[in-house]
Amino acid sequence: MTNPAATRRAPDRWQFWGRMLVLPYVLVFLVFVLYPVGYGLWLARNPQSYVKLFDDPIFFRSVVNTLVFLIVAINVKMVIALVLSGFFVTERWWIKVLSLIFILPWALPSIPTILSVRFMLNPEWGVINTLIFKLTGADGPNWLNHPPLALGFSMLMHVWKSLPFWTLILIAGRLAIPAEQYEAASVDGATNWQKFKFITWPAMRTLYVTSLILSMIWTLGDFNSVYLLTGGGPADLTHVLATLGIRYLRLDQVDLSMASIVVALPLILPLVYFMMKRLSK
Repeated sequence: MTNPAATRRAPDRWQFWGRMLVLPYVLVFLVFVLYPVGYGLWLARNPQSYVKLFDDPIFFRSVVNTLVFLIVAINVKMVIALVLSGFFVTERWWIKVLSLIFILPWALPSIPTILSVRFMLNPEWGVINTLIFKLTGADGPNWLNHPPLALGFSMLMHVWKSLPFWTLILIAGRLAIPAEQYEAASVDGATNWQKFKFITWPAMRTLYVTSLILSMIWTLGDFNSVYLLTGGGPADLTHVLATLGIRYLRLDQVDLSMASIVVALPLILPLVYFMMKRLSK
C-alpha cells in the first residue's frame, strides 16, 4: 500500500526543482528586460522632454524615414522573397547550389558586412568609384553624402541582408502545399499564374501577412542597416527611430533619447497586437 505522505512529497520535490531551474531566467528577465524598460520609462516621464523632442526637426525627419523604411523596404523585400521562393522550390541541381550562395548574406555577421559596403561606397578610395574612374575617367558621386541616396542604400542593405531569411520562410510555406493540387491544375490546363492565384496564394496568404507584420516589428528595431552605413548622416538626415536615440545620447540628452523610444510605441504596439492576434488563430 502506498504511503500518502510520500506521494505528496514527490510532487513537492519536483515543484521545488522546477522553480529553481526557472529562477535564473526570471532573474535575467528582471535585470536585463524589466529593469531597463522601467528605468527608461522613468527617465522619459518628463512632459517637457516631448516638447523639446517635437521641436527638433530631426525627429520628424526620422519619423518620415522610418515610415518610408516600413512601407518601401519591407514590401519590396517580401514581394521579392515571395517570387524567389517559387524559384528555389524548382527541383534542379544548380538551383540547390545557387541557394547556398543566396543564403550567405543572412549567415554572415552584420557589422563587418555593412562596414565593407560602406568602404565600397567611399567617394575617394571605394571600389565602386575607383571602377567608375577607370572606366570613364570621371569621379564617381559621393554616394552617402546625398540623403535620398544614403537612405536608399540603407534600405537596399536591409533588403539584401534579411531577404534570404524571409525567402526560406516562404519556401517552407510553399513546400507545405500538396503537390497533387498542382498536378490536378496542370491536367485542367491551368497556367502558372492561375496556379499561383488559386492554389499558392490562398495557401500562403496567412503566412505572408504574418511574416510581413513580424518583419515590420523587427525592422523598427533595425539599428545596423542605417547607423553602420550612414551614421545617420549626412547632417542627421537619414536617422530612423531606431538610431535617433543614439544621436541624443551622443549629445548628452538622455531624456530625449528615452522619449524618442517611447514615441515609437504607437507604431510597435499595434503591430505586436495584430501579430499576437493572428498567431492566436
